[in-house]
Amino acid sequence: MKHLLSIYDLSRAEIEAILSRATYLKQVHKKGKSYQPLRGKTLGLIFDKSSTRTRISFEVGIYQLGGLALFLSSKDTQLGRGETIADTARVMSRYLDGVVIRTFKQETVEEFARYATIPVINGLTDLLHPCQILSDIFTITEKKGCFEGITVAYIGDGNNVANSWVNAAVKLPIFLHLACPEGYEPDGEILRRGLSEAGDRIKLYHDPIIAVREADIIYTDVWTSMGKEEEYERRITIFRPYQINRELLSHAKKDYLIMHCLPAHRGEEITDEIIEGIHSIVFDQAENRLHVQKAILEMLLS
Repeated sequence: MKHLLSIYDLSRAEIEAILSRATYLKQVHKKGKSYQPLRGKTLGLIFDKSSTRTRISFEVGIYQLGGLALFLSSKDTQLGRGETIADTARVMSRYLDGVVIRTFKQETVEEFARYATIPVINGLTDLLHPCQILSDIFTITEKKGCFEGITVAYIGDGNNVANSWVNAAVKLPIFLHLACPEGYEPDGEILRRGLSEAGDRIKLYHDPIIAVREADIIYTDVWTSMGKEEEYERRITIFRPYQINRELLSHAKKDYLIMHCLPAHRGEEITDEIIEGIHSIVFDQAENRLHVQKAILEMLLS
């Protein structure tokens, strides 16, 4: 594993190695022990999109591993003034030990990785969010004992999170039930590949009730992602039947767990009652971004 651009690029063995290492690093952290294998390493954070969890977890993670984070917005570099991605990647490779990129186009991350001689990590693009889903799988493993045979019902917009869940279901023995409004399904190419390679383990519905009936995990995300704010009013109307609420969950199994990658727009895609309820593992899920990303950093930068 040279870069982390997409879960689809990883083997099952590589995913399991990340999860195993995250377990160890979380135990070390909870015991208050110092473990700094990345002392002297510097991680660049190139962010074109605002962030809470991704930025903080990577900054804290590299610090806990003994390294240093250097945060760079588009206003802080010559990328904002027309310097090419190729030139930036080659220059930054001379200064840094790794880069996390959070931007709009997946092609930007992939081009940077082509020219970089250091590890490149996808911190989010409009197409994919691999670090989020890897930490989600880690959380599911903690709560359910394993990921094998688990059914995840993803309810809502077929966005970058949904796309990465499709990729994960191709690589791991997970069942994925997607429920999205017509016209808001996951990326067509990713979905076609997923249906082809994972077979009947991936199912696409337009009825959220069908999707949640056999689900172990019920997962949602915001209805209006960054960059689509002009669609907000239309999306609120279209997605209303996909809200995670008491009525929808009355059709689910008794031991379901609720996940949301955050930030949550409470009262839209999920109600306060549910996100604060006994089935919610949303904040454990958020915490685990730190531990899984530390595992990724250690594996790539060591």
